[in-house]
Amino acid sequence: EPLCAQDQDRGWAHNDDQTVLHNSEFSVKSTIISRYAFTTVSCRMLNRASEDQDIEFQMQIPAAAFITNFTMLIGDKVYQGEITERAKKSGDRVKEKRNKTTEENGEKGTEIFRASAVIPSKDKAAFFLSYEELLQRRLGKYEHSISVRPQQLSGRLSVEVIILESAGIASLEVLPLHNSRQRGSGRGEDDSGPPPSTVINQNETFANIIFKPSVVQQAKIAQNGVLGDFIIRYDVNREQSIGDIQVLNGYFVHYFAPKDLPPLPKNVVFVLDSSASMVGTKLRQTKDALFTILHDLRPQDRFSIIGFSNRIKVWKDHLISVTPDSIRDGKVYIHHMSPTGGTDINGALQRAIRLLNKYVAHNDIGDRSVSLIIFLTDGKPTVGETHTLKILNNTREAARGQVCIFTIGIGNDVDFRLLEKLSLENCGLTRRVHEEEDAGSQLIGFYDEIRTPLLSDIHIDYPPSSVVQATKTLFPNYFNGSEIIIAGKLVDRKLDHLHVEVTASNSKKFVILKTDVPVGPQKAGKDVTGSPRPEGDGEGDPNHIERLWSYLTTKELLSSWLQSDDELEKERLRQRAQDLALSYRFLIPFTSMKLRGPVPRKDGLEEAHGMSAAMGPEPVVQSVRGAGTQPGPLLEKPYQPRIKISKTSVDGDPHFVVDFPLSKLTVCFNIDGQPGDILRLVSDHMDSGVTVNGELIGAPAPPNGHKKQRTYFRTITILVNKPERSYLEITPSRVILDGGDRLVLPCNQSVVVGSRGLEVAVSANANVTVTIQGSIAFVILIHLYKKPAPFQRHHLGFYIANSKGLSSNCHGLLGQFLNQDARLTEDPAGPSQNLTHLPLLQAGEGPEAVLKVKGHQVPVVWKQRKIYNGEEQIDCWFARNNAAKLIDGEYKDYLASHPFDTGMTLGRGTSREL
Repeated sequence: EPLCAQDQDRGWAHNDDQTVLHNSEFSVKSTIISRYAFTTVSCRMLNRASEDQDIEFQMQIPAAAFITNFTMLIGDKVYQGEITERAKKSGDRVKEKRNKTTEENGEKGTEIFRASAVIPSKDKAAFFLSYEELLQRRLGKYEHSISVRPQQLSGRLSVEVIILESAGIASLEVLPLHNSRQRGSGRGEDDSGPPPSTVINQNETFANIIFKPSVVQQAKIAQNGVLGDFIIRYDVNREQSIGDIQVLNGYFVHYFAPKDLPPLPKNVVFVLDSSASMVGTKLRQTKDALFTILHDLRPQDRFSIIGFSNRIKVWKDHLISVTPDSIRDGKVYIHHMSPTGGTDINGALQRAIRLLNKYVAHNDIGDRSVSLIIFLTDGKPTVGETHTLKILNNTREAARGQVCIFTIGIGNDVDFRLLEKLSLENCGLTRRVHEEEDAGSQLIGFYDEIRTPLLSDIHIDYPPSSVVQATKTLFPNYFNGSEIIIAGKLVDRKLDHLHVEVTASNSKKFVILKTDVPVGPQKAGKDVTGSPRPEGDGEGDPNHIERLWSYLTTKELLSSWLQSDDELEKERLRQRAQDLALSYRFLIPFTSMKLRGPVPRKDGLEEAHGMSAAMGPEPVVQSVRGAGTQPGPLLEKPYQPRIKISKTSVDGDPHFVVDFPLSKLTVCFNIDGQPGDILRLVSDHMDSGVTVNGELIGAPAPPNGHKKQRTYFRTITILVNKPERSYLEITPSRVILDGGDRLVLPCNQSVVVGSRGLEVAVSANANVTVTIQGSIAFVILIHLYKKPAPFQRHHLGFYIANSKGLSSNCHGLLGQFLNQDARLTEDPAGPSQNLTHLPLLQAGEGPEAVLKVKGHQVPVVWKQRKIYNGEEQIDCWFARNNAAKLIDGEYKDYLASHPFDTGMTLGRGTSREL
């Protein structure tokens, strides 16, 4: 909770004049652009005492938000937060440290950020925290909630929210301050409408909301500074049935929330925990809520009720249609449920799924109805199958993606992780109800979100030639009042229309929407001055749609990581999520916040929210994210940004890509070798002393393919001859480094080793980065298959990240192009067009041209190719026939006799016969 608070043991002096730590300012500023919210909190404290004082800064933030920045100013010293990799404990699973709020700390649906410090006597401190969040639409509204709990009356308290929605703001309201736990008096004199002093200015697409209570107004709300949550709810206009698509600098977001559709029939089974622990208020509130929900069922719905403890008690062994009589009978059955015995979660779920599957199989309405289980428990499995993995597997196998499970966990003893996974794996949602909250009203609110299914089995498709790296595009259900959001990258930034196809089922039939959505050229909006958006990479304002894409992608990777039971896949997902989070500065379970400092404060820094503070070498004791995080030592060396991989590479069934940055041309070719062949990739033994060779393995061709066989690189060998000789052999499972001492590094553990100008960094099951003398860097991607098909093999991809240290005499299949340039002599698109933005072509190959490189005239065709593990699509000019006219010599000239063969048959001092 925003607490700029004194050490907890000391408590607060009641008389404000005697409060030794005085909160001189607490301010929050949020900018919401197209549902994506950037928030910065500033808190300033003054130590009036004659001795140093401990202080803890706390801020309650939404559970869905990612922290992106934290800075502390203590006196004239700056401590700057830095997002780094979270160290993995060897052999241990990554534990999710996101402190879901427990009894003593936050409101529901929030988490607490903490940092502690010591303020010298008569000195000042300031804390700046930034976080970002994509607002979710629920019950037809977006909700933005800001915790205002400075823990004492603040000299200057302000909350400012700016909303920019290009679609237009359809409705906007500011709710009364909300405190679900009455720790503050939290009761203003007027509890309907916005809090006192709130000012709202808005037009069609813009709103500015300011809440700035004076000290007297604060005191009327809550003497102890626990004002509560400042909540804004709004919705936007929706014109097109296919949704709203927004584009900015190569990234797009698609919001899909159709309305005015007839509801789909629901087949719903209510599964209610009636074990002994539900006795009293919990069971009574739950029963009352179910009475309300039963009355809300529609005539076309079907339902049944299951109570479970040690035994599974089924009201009817089939689904019942909704009539006044059946609703009355159902209520009587619920009324007579009595709490007793243990908790057979597995048995109850199996029984509920059987009921639904049986009904759908016999009534042929599967496509035109939605099957749901609403499952409520306050405990852990204690009877029947109690092993959580088995419960998850049993449920998944029985439900087969046809039954969505919505779970509600009540109180502190519930196995919330199990419920979360049950819902994640079975197309549902989950909610947690705290012990002292009203379980009934929570249950009704949750049911309201899913009471009106409008579409099922939704597929949203974009042309693969136009869109890459899109977030999830398949959705089991769409409920009225919610919203489907997809983000991705556009292949061509100049695209003026994006083709979108939506297929889904509704109550009457199969729905297909197809349309070309105009995507006008847009530049980042510069009309919000002083907004707390994070600093970009020196390129002006950050792209909010790019950040939305990275936020959504990271969330989906975390969700997949949570669902996966396969260690290899889990590690790959963890690594991808971590890389993305480091790149966009998100604090997630796989990254951590380190404080660097102190460094002297620069002038004007205080006003700049501490965003540009420099980083110093000394650690400061800190505690981030509350419970269980001990102040630990900082990394031995500051985190180095990840090397940016270039396009110049060879990967897959060897597909070569060469980038000519000067002419902005990319050329690609294939080499069809034989299993066992060792290919010279980079040969620069005489100058920089670097040689890279790759050994091929074979695999059968995929069925219906044009090739007789496939080949992949199984081993990449690197010989470094200067300053001293080192040998590196890399396979998908291990790295051998032999440079005096022989080291064997397994590829499933992250590690960095280095000596004599050579550094090898293994990123577990993802890649190996080899850096030589700081001026040459290669990245070897590791491709592993969980269950390889006959034509797949674990293999490697080789990417040249930095070639500055390689000489102009460098040769090899890739090396010969590194210091060259190329140009097109026949431009099929006409001289006026930029070749990096050729018109996109349909499947197959595009226009032909002639490429001039190193004196060769090479016929080439325009093509698209996937690189970087198939995650990115590039456009390139393709040289056919094993690159016969592109490369010096012929294929056999590039065959090495052994993995560390440094000979060069081509290149310096060799004459080439044409």
